[in-house]
Amino acid sequence: MADVKQFKLPDVGEGLTEADIVTWKVKPGDRVSVNQVIVEIETAKSLVELPSPFDGVVTDLLVPEGQTVDVGTPIISVDVAADAGAASAGAEDVALAEVNAPSAGSQAVEDLVPSPPEEGASEPGIEGSPAPKIERQAVLVGYGVKLGTTTRRTRKGGNARGGSGAGRLPEGPAGPPAAATGGNGSAAAPERPMAKPPVRKLAKDLGVDLAALTGSGPEGTITREDVQAAASGPPAALAAPAASAQPALAVVPGGEERIPIRGVRKHTAAAVTSSAFTAPHVTEFLQIDATETMSAVQRLRELPEFEGRRPSPLLLVAKALMVAVARHPMINSSWDESAQEIVVKHYVNLGIAAATSRGLLVPNIKNAHALSLPGLARALSELAATARDGKTPPADLTGGTITITNVGVFGVDTGTPILTPGETAILALGQVKEAPWVHQGALAVRQVTTLALSFDHRIVDGDLGSAVLRDVGAMLTDPLRMIAWG
Repeated sequence: MADVKQFKLPDVGEGLTEADIVTWKVKPGDRVSVNQVIVEIETAKSLVELPSPFDGVVTDLLVPEGQTVDVGTPIISVDVAADAGAASAGAEDVALAEVNAPSAGSQAVEDLVPSPPEEGASEPGIEGSPAPKIERQAVLVGYGVKLGTTTRRTRKGGNARGGSGAGRLPEGPAGPPAAATGGNGSAAAPERPMAKPPVRKLAKDLGVDLAALTGSGPEGTITREDVQAAASGPPAALAAPAASAQPALAVVPGGEERIPIRGVRKHTAAAVTSSAFTAPHVTEFLQIDATETMSAVQRLRELPEFEGRRPSPLLLVAKALMVAVARHPMINSSWDESAQEIVVKHYVNLGIAAATSRGLLVPNIKNAHALSLPGLARALSELAATARDGKTPPADLTGGTITITNVGVFGVDTGTPILTPGETAILALGQVKEAPWVHQGALAVRQVTTLALSFDHRIVDGDLGSAVLRDVGAMLTDPLRMIAWG
């Protein structure tokens, strides 16, 4: 007798209320085991892989890819009473899992980290960025990794059975794959081209056949640019509508495109709007000679302690800001409206604004004030790599105390940054460029940059804000001051 259980979308951390279903990793009829990854979701903060809480056979996917659902909504149903013969497709998965499972009693914590995908395996990543490398097993609130039971099905090419078929490119030449027969003589369903839900919708609107395209994204993912190029290219790239279907939309130069406001973009819009109209912002600017800082960065890159970490000017800017925080603690505080109190933080969770393909993220380095300079360099490198791959844990996106945004990487001199909600100050670093500068009484070409400090004027007055900005500028002009003041 069937015993069907539903898995409801959980709160994956920090009180999130909704998420988008990005990619199903299973389909009805697949056998799943506890902690096997079954779906990839996108929250307002990051991409998260959800593991199954049940052993059994999938009976239904209750939410399609691309749909936004509230926390607590059932997303998949699993028959936990099904035996091994309930689904022939699931049986092969079990066998594969048993082959790959470690021997009993020998599994260490490190064994819980999944192996990288096989060469040629489909591992969709962020559109326009490298495919993410999964570095740890997904764990949900309420149930964690069970030692000795975690398995991961071996991924194969487009002809492998037992998977969902979603997110794979058809093998062979571009175009609909030829019909293949399975062991029972029935025709196998054509493999689904690998593309994100918004790209699929765009292709449908423009009448483009995804199966006829070769993706230019990571692992052959079809991107928005691929679809738009096909729509404006030869007619052969356009899908021929069925006799009963509506005609394909005409591609009109200069037309409109509508992009759903979801995930990180939605969260960022709400956060910056709230910040801009809650905290009274003041921004001050300071142009400095950063020649000595650039020389120090080059020297650090030669030291064995920084091998493989490639220090950047951001490293010394971060160190200078933390020294300034120690000298002026009020800059590292928050405004508690309900309690009518100013909360001064005697620790620094350093936020670093990161522009990703999913939007603006501000992950933070916990207790950055306690790190050595090599430790801070390592933390900055790991933070950037994780953000690019879309794998920043939700916990790393909350609890920040002060933020740095490096707008110089975009080739601009400076900006007027908006405070991260709950923080009192944010420092912007502009591009470092050669410019004429009076040095030791003579005009010389020096490495010059502009700093901008935005602060909450309810807490920080002009005197304090100016003192912090002057201190950071002085340390970047003469990095030895970091040692003297630190």
